[in-house]
Amino acid sequence: MKYFVATILTKGKKEQVGFYANDRKEANDYVKLKHSGMVIKVTEAPEPIEARLKKFQTNFMQNIKKRKIKPDGLIAAIRQLAVMTNAGISIHDSLSEIASATEDQSLKFVFGKLADDINAGHSLSTAMEGFRFELGNLSLAMVQLGEKTGNLDEALYALADMLEEIRANVIKFKKAMAYPRNVMIAMAIAFTVLISYVVPQFKDIFEELGAELPMPTQILLTLEFVFNNYGPYVLAILFIAFSTFKYMINNYTHIRFRWHEILLKTYLIKNLIKYSTLSRFTLVFSALIKAGIPIAEALDTSISMIDSLPLKAKLLTVRGAVEKGSTLNKGLKETGLFENMITQMISAGEDSGTLDAMVSKVAEYYKMRFDAIIDGLSEAIEPIMLLLIAGMVILLALGIFLPMWDMGNAVQGR
Repeated sequence: MKYFVATILTKGKKEQVGFYANDRKEANDYVKLKHSGMVIKVTEAPEPIEARLKKFQTNFMQNIKKRKIKPDGLIAAIRQLAVMTNAGISIHDSLSEIASATEDQSLKFVFGKLADDINAGHSLSTAMEGFRFELGNLSLAMVQLGEKTGNLDEALYALADMLEEIRANVIKFKKAMAYPRNVMIAMAIAFTVLISYVVPQFKDIFEELGAELPMPTQILLTLEFVFNNYGPYVLAILFIAFSTFKYMINNYTHIRFRWHEILLKTYLIKNLIKYSTLSRFTLVFSALIKAGIPIAEALDTSISMIDSLPLKAKLLTVRGAVEKGSTLNKGLKETGLFENMITQMISAGEDSGTLDAMVSKVAEYYKMRFDAIIDGLSEAIEPIMLLLIAGMVILLALGIFLPMWDMGNAVQGR
């Protein structure tokens, strides 16, 4: 965003107000909306150092702790909004009513701001753009669909159903991860106790021995020294590193793109991301096609809700190909994301004029694949869990017992 300075005449006095806007038109509209005085001029200006520091501090703190809306509260609010919209109540009044009735402070803040933006003349989808993190890309895509088709209430009902399905998958994911997580936490606690209290007891014995210690023992003693002497500093460094990394991911597109690429090459995670993305993409695309939205425009809306930047970039080539006159199945095939069976189904749908039905079948297929991955997640993660547990046990066993065996051999004169 650009920095603008507005000169305003208020009660016979001139004052200058600095603010951010995308362009001069938006800057003029903002000044007229926010200030009651006479606007003399609005000019683009260099961003002051104080404003840069304040902007950096604000962005940094917002990225560390954003207003996360609870899924259950959001689903209930979307359903309530759908009911009120279907009953003929205005969007502004519906949003205001939901904001005043809810006890979720994040939901109250977001819906209250949406109501204010609607009152200022913005559309619901435009107002929601500023709360993409809180509401999610899927919410924006479905609201845009409702506005384009004139059936906002139906789009909101469909959105609530989709969010409930996603919520159910999240619950299944947490249940699948519960056992491995609890086992790893127990092992981490046991390892910490051993490093803090058991290893120091052997440390004195090893120092009296004066012999050259094996590598596993040296690793344990190093961990013990760092943990007991610099533990708080290590935790502080880890927290700062995590916060900085999170800030860079959220504010620098090239870093976020590279991070998403790494995730798409990571065992187990890559399939979760790929099939959840394709399931959501085909689901929204199917709803748009059924509503009679042109393919290129439907692709544009469906792709806009994708979080993974590498997958988003590949699917954007499909929109480009369709705009140039290519068929949809050919564009999908060139991405390398879709199996040959899927592209054949899309081709058959294009030839027979039943593309909406075929895309709906594809959406069901990817939903089935994603559900299968979630259901088998616990079994898939067991090898990793066993490997980590075995590594900790072997390190502790060798680190402690190898020197003890050497001492026993030395006493026996071997």
